[in-house]
Amino acid sequence: MEQQVIVNGMTCEHCVRAVTEELTAIDGVSDVHIELVSGGNSPVTILSEDLVDPELIAAAVDEAGYQVVTGD
Repeated sequence: MEQQVIVNGMTCEHCVRAVTEELTAIDGVSDVHIELVSGGNSPVTILSEDLVDPELIAAAVDEAGYQVVTGD
């Protein structure tokens, strides 16, 4: 399964590693691909066995120090 979220605030490869580590720690997540847009909104693709709860994704990104951009 593939899901995509937009993450705000990443500026470097260290940021990418931090977000990747938190997301891959979620049960069932097999891979994470991030297209870094330095200082902007970066697309993040999450590959997993099943659909991952968006709240879990947001919490993992928050734990890394960044925010998922929502349509609110």
